[in-house]
Amino acid sequence: MLDRKLLSILACPVCKGDLHYDKAKQELVCLADRLAYPIRDDVPVMLSNEARTLTSEETDAYR
Repeated sequence: MLDRKLLSILACPVCKGDLHYDKAKQELVCLADRLAYPIRDDVPVMLSNEARTLTSEETDAYR
């Protein structure tokens, strides 16, 4: 589980927007860019080339 303080200061590296924590998938999600950044061993991997693109269904589910 990620520390709440860490979550409050992290931002999307692409647009600098807010991120949403998906505990079940262990990802940080940027709705603006439709990207999901993986969390590995409790460490967010905030590299755009490591992010996956969200599907339309996933994007709608987060909203």
